[in-house]
Amino acid sequence: MRDQLVKAMQRNQIVNMMYLAKSGEVTKRRIKIIKVVGDTFQAYCFVKQAKRTFLINNVLAVVPISRKEREVV
Repeated sequence: MRDQLVKAMQRNQIVNMMYLAKSGEVTKRRIKIIKVVGDTFQAYCFVKQAKRTFLINNVLAVVPISRKEREVV
């Protein structure tokens, strides 16, 4: 998963992420990764409209957003 996150960051991609929150709830986030450090990464979350820190181990899936989808939204 770490490699996927690093690639998305290097390509400056916006991605959809399925994430397991501390509460045990599965959330869907649209993020842009800023930096990856150790077991965590920092990203701008478009859902919360703020910078957030996420645990790499809690990421369930990451899917890049295509340009067509970005234009529609």
